[in-house]
Amino acid sequence: MLLSVGAIVVGLVVLILGAHWLVTGSSRLALAVGISPLVVGLTVVAFGTSAPELAVSVTAASLGQSELAVANVIGSNNFNTLVVLGLSALVAPLVVNQQLVRMDVPIALGLSVLLLVLSMDGRLDVFDSALLAGLIVAYTGFLIAEARREGKARARSEEAPPARLPINLLLIAVGLVALVAGARFLVQGAVEIARFLGVSEVIIGLTIVAAGTSLPELATSVMAAYRGQRDLAIGNVVGSNIFNIGSVLGFSGLAAAGKLVVAPSMVAVEIPLMIGVALLCLPLFRAGYRVTRANGAVLLGSYGLYLGYLVLAAQQSAMLARYQALVLGLVVPALIIGVVVVMVKSLRDEQRNVAG
Repeated sequence: MLLSVGAIVVGLVVLILGAHWLVTGSSRLALAVGISPLVVGLTVVAFGTSAPELAVSVTAASLGQSELAVANVIGSNNFNTLVVLGLSALVAPLVVNQQLVRMDVPIALGLSVLLLVLSMDGRLDVFDSALLAGLIVAYTGFLIAEARREGKARARSEEAPPARLPINLLLIAVGLVALVAGARFLVQGAVEIARFLGVSEVIIGLTIVAAGTSLPELATSVMAAYRGQRDLAIGNVVGSNIFNIGSVLGFSGLAAAGKLVVAPSMVAVEIPLMIGVALLCLPLFRAGYRVTRANGAVLLGSYGLYLGYLVLAAQQSAMLARYQALVLGLVVPALIIGVVVVMVKSLRDEQRNVAG
């Protein structure tokens, strides 16, 4: 048991270091060739901070722990939106770029719905996995090409870090090696603890592994918000969620040779919840194109309710039915009403400003 806990701790530390090195090297190269902060957040930083999820899920899939691979992605996306975005907004209110509302959040929502459809048969086969991987490649290429075509890419400036190619390539290579090593420690430790405690790999993947592999997103977005790089902060969250579904599940399914099992609870509860969270982002982001501190507190509170459900479900508690009734009958309707009210107020304020 102690060895398994130690393996998880070592794995998380190595993962965080690997992600830091990978993001640092990649970001410097991207900025040096003139890519805008939002595009950097949606692509380079998002992919870099999603690398732990990719490493963990591909490793888990190759070791036959496919349920852990899927749970890691779903749990990470929920953690990203509710915790990473929530804490970042508490540090500093986030300004939302209109591109996120028009294109990127709908893409994240569409991929979530597609995942639910593909998972209805309880697995992701080779075709499903190749489709997800192909979509993420197309999205990345389109995003960068569109940014350059519209003239949004920034030319190299004096503020951009120098493109020291050998050093940055070395950082990227070392980061990737560290991610793979850390992922193996983390997966092995998590599986052993799950077996020892009699807890399903799904619950472990949704909580410990998901939160652990999302720490790079958390550190990156919170630091970016603190430094005023708000495009980077929110772009990292949205981009990471897109990459998690497309690249992580896509390549994990290919690594598992089309035998990536999706647990029934994922199809019934977790993926619909991920869809609901992605859907919530549309009016939340559109309301004044800001994520306020109050919004951040609501997001964090929602994750607390989600953890409460996971704990009760894992214990098969008799209180689970009452808890679900309370959340679905009271909390969710109140949240929906609150979002609608804020959205309507924001639209009225915009109309008044235009009329004035």
